[in-house]
Amino acid sequence: MPAKGGSASGGKKVDHAPSKRFAAAESQVDAKRSYSIEEAVALAKATSTVKFDASIDVHIKLGINPQKTEQLVRSSVVLPNGTGKNVKVAVVSTNSDQIKAAKAAGADLTGDTDIINEIKEGKINFDILVATPEAMKLLSPIAKILGPKGLMPNPKDGTVAANAAEAVANLKKGKVSYKNDDSGNLHITIGRASFDDAKLTENFRALLDSVNKAKPASAKGAYIKSVTVATSMGPGIKVSL
Repeated sequence: MPAKGGSASGGKKVDHAPSKRFAAAESQVDAKRSYSIEEAVALAKATSTVKFDASIDVHIKLGINPQKTEQLVRSSVVLPNGTGKNVKVAVVSTNSDQIKAAKAAGADLTGDTDIINEIKEGKINFDILVATPEAMKLLSPIAKILGPKGLMPNPKDGTVAANAAEAVANLKKGKVSYKNDDSGNLHITIGRASFDDAKLTENFRALLDSVNKAKPASAKGAYIKSVTVATSMGPGIKVSL
């Protein structure tokens, strides 16, 4: 416990005030207003506070009960213009034809027990893991490794695929998977600040369409309660639906 009058930082005063750059960006956003998708995208880019090519992130508050399994939201969407990130895709299959086709489609890693053994050793050199149905039994021993990292293949987001090549091609084009967090919210990247407004708007609309289609049958009342868009470390901008 810190001494009275001190702090957990060793007595040093911790400044939690926003930076001047962030404050200037935040001043451009009317907190009482909800913007159209087009306006929100343009404003998010204009208020980016970092020097690198910031991601454009959409945050959606859902009217679901995340404690109820039947109300969990988990799906995927192929963003028309991609995310601006080159994802590394691994494919596990015991079918040599599937492996060959996956390689041709752009898979970065392919195999069966060799990839599984590397994962057991802590070597995870990929962003997304795709598995053909018959290979899922091979992944059971490493489910406790993949699960917490969000890498366990799942039919709902298309990473358990009878056609591995098609799954790889979609991921390379810009397919993103999403699922609600413990508070019932979604957080999805739809592109980069370097994208032009029209491409970001198209991606945004594709995402909202997908989320609406993923509405659980048991969810009652307002499903999408609020939508906010922001860049990496930029201010949040409310979006009108």
